[in-house]
Amino acid sequence: MRIIDLYGREKPILSLEIFPPQADYPLETIFATLDHLQTLNPGFISVTYGAGGGDRGRTVEIAARIKKEYGIESLAHLTCVRHTRAEVNATLDELIKEGIHNILALRGDLPEDEPYFDLSRQEYRFAYELIHDIRKKAAFGVAAAAYPAGHPECLRLKDDLLNLKHKVDCGVDFLITQLFFDNRIYYDFMDKALTAQIDCPVIPGIMPVLNARQIKRTIYLCGASIPAPLLKLVDKYENDPEGMGKAGIEYASRQVQDLLESGIPGIHLYTMNKYRQIAEIVNNVGL
Repeated sequence: MRIIDLYGREKPILSLEIFPPQADYPLETIFATLDHLQTLNPGFISVTYGAGGGDRGRTVEIAARIKKEYGIESLAHLTCVRHTRAEVNATLDELIKEGIHNILALRGDLPEDEPYFDLSRQEYRFAYELIHDIRKKAAFGVAAAAYPAGHPECLRLKDDLLNLKHKVDCGVDFLITQLFFDNRIYYDFMDKALTAQIDCPVIPGIMPVLNARQIKRTIYLCGASIPAPLLKLVDKYENDPEGMGKAGIEYASRQVQDLLESGIPGIHLYTMNKYRQIAEIVNNVGL
Protein backbone atom coordinates (compact mmCIF):
# COMPACT_ATOMS: atom_id res chain seq x y z
CA MET A 1 0.00 0.00 0.00
CA ARG A 2 1.00 3.62 -0.39
CA ILE A 3 1.68 5.34 2.90
CA ILE A 4 -0.31 8.43 1.94
CA ASP A 5 -3.45 6.32 2.39
CA LEU A 6 -2.74 6.16 6.14
CA TYR A 7 -3.11 9.89 6.60
CA GLY A 8 -6.41 11.68 7.01
CA ARG A 9 -7.73 9.18 9.52
CA GLU A 10 -9.08 10.18 12.90
CA LYS A 11 -5.95 9.33 14.92
CA PRO A 12 -2.52 10.81 14.12
CA ILE A 13 -0.09 8.34 12.58
CA LEU A 14 3.08 7.41 14.45
CA SER A 15 6.08 6.66 12.24
CA LEU A 16 9.66 5.83 13.15
CA GLU A 17 13.06 6.12 11.50
CA ILE A 18 15.91 3.64 11.94
CA PHE A 19 19.30 3.26 10.30
CA PRO A 20 21.30 0.14 9.39
CA PRO A 21 24.11 -0.95 11.71
CA GLN A 22 27.63 -0.19 10.56
CA ALA A 23 29.19 -2.70 8.19
CA ASP A 24 31.26 -4.35 10.94
CA TYR A 25 28.15 -5.03 13.07
CA PRO A 26 25.79 -7.95 12.41
CA LEU A 27 22.64 -7.00 10.56
CA GLU A 28 20.57 -8.85 13.15
CA THR A 29 21.31 -6.16 15.75
CA ILE A 30 18.75 -3.85 14.12
CA PHE A 31 16.11 -6.56 14.22
CA ALA A 32 16.57 -6.92 17.96
CA THR A 33 15.63 -3.23 18.14
CA LEU A 34 12.73 -3.71 15.74
CA ASP A 35 11.34 -6.50 17.92
CA HIS A 36 10.71 -3.78 20.51
CA LEU A 37 9.76 -0.92 18.19
CA GLN A 38 7.01 -2.95 16.53
CA THR A 39 5.13 -3.05 19.85
CA LEU A 40 4.54 0.71 19.47
CA ASN A 41 2.30 -0.05 16.46
CA PRO A 42 3.83 2.45 14.03
CA GLY A 43 2.03 3.14 10.77
CA PHE A 44 5.34 2.76 8.96
CA ILE A 45 9.08 2.63 9.57
CA SER A 46 11.59 4.46 7.41
CA VAL A 47 15.05 3.06 6.81
CA THR A 48 17.92 5.42 6.10
CA TYR A 49 21.42 4.71 4.89
CA GLY A 50 24.44 3.94 7.01
CA ALA A 51 27.09 6.53 7.84
CA GLY A 52 28.20 8.54 4.83
CA GLY A 53 25.17 7.54 2.74
CA GLY A 54 26.54 4.12 1.87
CA ASP A 55 25.37 0.55 2.32
CA ARG A 56 22.26 0.92 0.19
CA GLY A 57 21.92 -2.86 0.00
CA ARG A 58 21.40 -3.14 3.75
CA THR A 59 18.71 -0.47 3.57
CA VAL A 60 16.77 -2.44 0.97
CA GLU A 61 17.14 -5.70 2.92
CA ILE A 62 15.98 -4.16 6.19
CA ALA A 63 13.04 -2.39 4.54
CA ALA A 64 11.98 -5.65 2.88
CA ARG A 65 12.15 -7.61 6.13
CA ILE A 66 10.19 -4.94 8.02
CA LYS A 67 7.34 -5.43 5.59
CA LYS A 68 7.54 -9.20 5.18
CA GLU A 69 8.42 -10.32 8.72
CA TYR A 70 6.84 -7.58 10.86
CA GLY A 71 3.86 -6.73 8.67
CA ILE A 72 4.66 -3.00 8.89
CA GLU A 73 4.83 -0.76 5.85
CA SER A 74 8.38 0.42 5.13
CA LEU A 75 9.70 3.63 3.61
CA ALA A 76 13.07 3.11 1.97
CA HIS A 77 15.40 6.11 1.71
CA LEU A 78 16.86 6.71 -1.73
CA THR A 79 19.47 9.37 -2.44
CA CYS A 80 20.75 10.34 -5.86
CA VAL A 81 23.85 12.48 -5.38
CA ARG A 82 26.94 10.73 -6.77
CA HIS A 83 24.73 8.12 -8.46
CA THR A 84 23.95 7.65 -12.12
CA ARG A 85 20.48 7.17 -13.52
CA ALA A 86 21.42 3.59 -14.34
CA GLU A 87 22.36 2.95 -10.70
CA VAL A 88 19.14 4.52 -9.44
CA ASN A 89 17.12 2.49 -11.93
CA ALA A 90 18.79 -0.71 -10.70
CA THR A 91 17.89 0.16 -7.12
CA LEU A 92 14.28 0.84 -8.13
CA ASP A 93 14.18 -2.58 -9.79
CA GLU A 94 15.43 -4.14 -6.56
CA LEU A 95 12.78 -2.32 -4.50
CA ILE A 96 10.06 -3.51 -6.86
CA LYS A 97 11.38 -7.08 -6.62
CA GLU A 98 11.28 -6.91 -2.80
CA GLY A 99 7.72 -5.57 -2.76
CA ILE A 100 8.64 -2.15 -1.34
CA HIS A 101 6.11 0.41 -2.51
CA ASN A 102 7.24 3.60 -0.75
CA ILE A 103 10.38 5.73 -1.14
CA LEU A 104 11.73 8.79 0.66
CA ALA A 105 13.41 10.59 -2.24
CA LEU A 106 16.41 12.71 -1.26
CA ARG A 107 19.30 14.37 -3.02
CA GLY A 108 21.60 13.37 -0.18
CA ASP A 109 24.47 15.12 1.58
CA LEU A 110 27.40 16.36 -0.42
CA PRO A 111 30.60 14.41 0.33
CA GLU A 112 32.57 16.00 3.17
CA ASP A 113 35.80 14.32 2.07
CA GLU A 114 35.76 15.89 -1.42
CA PRO A 115 36.30 19.66 -1.07
CA TYR A 116 36.24 20.15 -4.85
CA PHE A 117 33.12 18.06 -5.46
CA ASP A 118 31.22 19.59 -8.39
CA LEU A 119 27.48 19.02 -8.12
CA SER A 120 26.91 20.54 -11.57
CA ARG A 121 28.76 17.61 -13.16
CA GLN A 122 26.46 14.98 -11.60
CA GLU A 123 23.63 13.26 -13.43
CA TYR A 124 21.39 14.22 -10.51
CA ARG A 125 21.67 17.66 -8.95
CA PHE A 126 18.31 18.01 -7.22
CA ALA A 127 15.78 15.76 -5.48
CA TYR A 128 13.00 16.72 -7.90
CA GLU A 129 14.95 15.00 -10.71
CA LEU A 130 14.97 11.79 -8.69
CA ILE A 131 11.26 12.15 -7.91
CA HIS A 132 10.52 12.56 -11.62
CA ASP A 133 12.40 9.35 -12.46
CA ILE A 134 10.71 7.40 -9.64
CA ARG A 135 7.31 8.45 -10.93
CA LYS A 136 8.23 7.36 -14.47
CA LYS A 137 9.43 3.98 -13.23
CA ALA A 138 6.45 2.66 -11.26
CA ALA A 139 3.53 3.58 -9.02
CA PHE A 140 5.61 4.10 -5.89
CA GLY A 141 4.40 6.17 -2.99
CA VAL A 142 6.86 9.07 -2.75
CA ALA A 143 7.81 11.15 0.27
CA ALA A 144 10.34 13.97 0.38
CA ALA A 145 12.10 16.17 2.91
CA ALA A 146 11.01 19.62 4.07
CA TYR A 147 13.22 22.07 5.94
CA PRO A 148 11.17 24.26 8.32
CA ALA A 149 14.12 26.54 9.02
CA GLY A 150 15.22 26.50 5.38
CA HIS A 151 17.66 24.27 3.55
CA PRO A 152 21.19 25.06 4.76
CA GLU A 153 22.36 25.54 1.16
CA CYS A 154 19.57 27.98 0.25
CA LEU A 155 20.14 31.61 1.25
CA ARG A 156 16.52 32.79 1.05
CA LEU A 157 13.50 31.11 2.65
CA LYS A 158 11.32 32.33 -0.22
CA ASP A 159 13.50 30.48 -2.74
CA ASP A 160 13.51 27.39 -0.54
CA LEU A 161 9.70 27.33 -0.54
CA LEU A 162 9.62 27.67 -4.32
CA ASN A 163 12.02 24.75 -4.61
CA LEU A 164 9.87 22.70 -2.24
CA LYS A 165 6.73 23.54 -4.20
CA HIS A 166 8.42 22.37 -7.40
CA LYS A 167 9.50 19.15 -5.70
CA VAL A 168 5.94 18.47 -4.52
CA ASP A 169 4.52 19.22 -7.96
CA CYS A 170 6.82 16.57 -9.44
CA GLY A 171 4.87 13.89 -7.58
CA VAL A 172 5.36 13.95 -3.79
CA ASP A 173 2.59 12.41 -1.67
CA PHE A 174 3.73 13.80 1.68
CA LEU A 175 6.65 15.55 3.33
CA ILE A 176 8.67 14.73 6.44
CA THR A 177 10.45 17.64 8.06
CA GLN A 178 14.04 17.89 9.10
CA LEU A 179 14.35 17.91 12.88
CA PHE A 180 13.55 21.07 14.82
CA PHE A 181 13.42 21.86 18.54
CA ASP A 182 11.06 24.84 18.64
CA ASN A 183 7.50 24.17 17.45
CA ARG A 184 7.06 27.80 16.46
CA ILE A 185 9.44 27.10 13.58
CA TYR A 186 7.10 24.36 12.32
CA TYR A 187 3.94 26.43 12.73
CA ASP A 188 5.48 29.41 10.93
CA PHE A 189 6.69 27.12 8.17
CA MET A 190 3.20 25.64 7.74
CA ASP A 191 1.69 29.11 7.35
CA LYS A 192 4.21 29.88 4.60
CA ALA A 193 3.75 26.48 2.95
CA LEU A 194 -0.02 26.99 2.71
CA THR A 195 0.54 30.41 1.19
CA ALA A 196 2.84 28.75 -1.37
CA GLN A 197 0.02 26.23 -2.11
CA ILE A 198 1.95 23.27 -0.74
CA ASP A 199 -1.11 21.26 0.25
CA CYS A 200 0.20 17.74 0.91
CA PRO A 201 0.58 16.43 4.49
CA VAL A 202 3.69 17.79 6.21
CA ILE A 203 4.76 15.44 9.01
CA PRO A 204 6.95 16.94 11.76
CA GLY A 205 10.14 15.00 12.37
CA ILE A 206 11.25 15.00 16.02
CA MET A 207 14.57 13.84 17.42
CA PRO A 208 14.89 13.58 21.21
CA VAL A 209 18.09 15.05 22.60
CA LEU A 210 19.58 12.15 24.55
CA ASN A 211 23.26 12.93 24.26
CA ALA A 212 24.84 16.40 24.47
CA ARG A 213 27.75 15.63 22.15
CA GLN A 214 25.56 13.90 19.61
CA ILE A 215 23.16 16.82 19.29
CA LYS A 216 25.97 19.27 18.61
CA ARG A 217 27.13 17.06 15.74
CA THR A 218 23.56 16.73 14.44
CA ILE A 219 23.01 20.49 14.48
CA TYR A 220 26.27 20.98 12.61
CA LEU A 221 25.16 18.58 9.87
CA CYS A 222 21.56 19.71 9.38
CA GLY A 223 21.74 23.39 10.30
CA ALA A 224 18.93 23.27 12.87
CA SER A 225 18.87 25.93 15.56
CA ILE A 226 18.67 25.12 19.25
CA PRO A 227 16.35 27.25 21.44
CA ALA A 228 17.55 28.71 24.73
CA PRO A 229 15.58 26.33 27.04
CA LEU A 230 17.08 23.28 25.34
CA LEU A 231 20.54 24.83 25.22
CA LYS A 232 20.37 25.30 28.98
CA LEU A 233 19.53 21.62 29.41
CA VAL A 234 22.42 20.57 27.17
CA ASP A 235 24.84 22.76 29.12
CA LYS A 236 23.46 21.55 32.45
CA TYR A 237 23.71 17.84 31.66
CA GLU A 238 26.73 17.84 29.33
CA ASN A 239 28.65 15.63 31.76
CA ASP A 240 25.62 13.73 33.07
CA PRO A 241 24.42 11.30 30.36
CA GLU A 242 21.65 9.85 32.52
CA GLY A 243 20.33 13.29 33.43
CA MET A 244 20.52 14.40 29.79
CA GLY A 245 18.55 11.36 28.71
CA LYS A 246 15.73 12.03 31.18
CA ALA A 247 15.63 15.74 30.35
CA GLY A 248 15.67 14.99 26.61
CA ILE A 249 12.75 12.58 26.89
CA GLU A 250 10.74 15.14 28.86
CA TYR A 251 11.55 17.93 26.38
CA ALA A 252 10.62 15.81 23.34
CA SER A 253 7.42 14.61 25.02
CA ARG A 254 6.28 18.20 25.62
CA GLN A 255 7.17 19.09 22.04
CA VAL A 256 5.22 16.15 20.59
CA GLN A 257 2.23 16.77 22.87
CA ASP A 258 1.98 20.37 21.70
CA LEU A 259 2.14 19.29 18.06
CA LEU A 260 -0.57 16.67 18.57
CA GLU A 261 -2.84 19.26 20.18
CA SER A 262 -2.44 21.44 17.10
CA GLY A 263 -4.03 18.73 14.93
CA ILE A 264 -1.06 17.51 12.90
CA PRO A 265 -1.65 14.34 10.80
CA GLY A 266 1.23 12.39 12.31
CA ILE A 267 4.55 12.37 14.17
CA HIS A 268 7.79 10.98 12.76
CA LEU A 269 10.32 10.10 15.47
CA TYR A 270 14.00 9.80 14.66
CA THR A 271 14.75 6.85 16.95
CA MET A 272 18.57 6.70 16.61
CA ASN A 273 17.94 2.95 16.95
CA LYS A 274 16.90 3.33 20.59
CA TYR A 275 13.80 1.65 21.92
CA ARG A 276 13.35 2.45 25.60
CA GLN A 277 13.54 6.22 25.26
CA ILE A 278 11.28 6.28 22.18
CA ALA A 279 8.73 4.05 23.91
CA GLU A 280 8.69 6.40 26.88
CA ILE A 281 7.94 9.39 24.66
CA VAL A 282 5.18 7.50 22.81
CA ASN A 283 3.60 6.43 26.09
CA ASN A 284 3.92 9.94 27.59
CA VAL A 285 1.83 11.45 24.79
CA GLY A 286 -0.66 8.61 24.40
CA LEU A 287 0.31 7.50 20.90
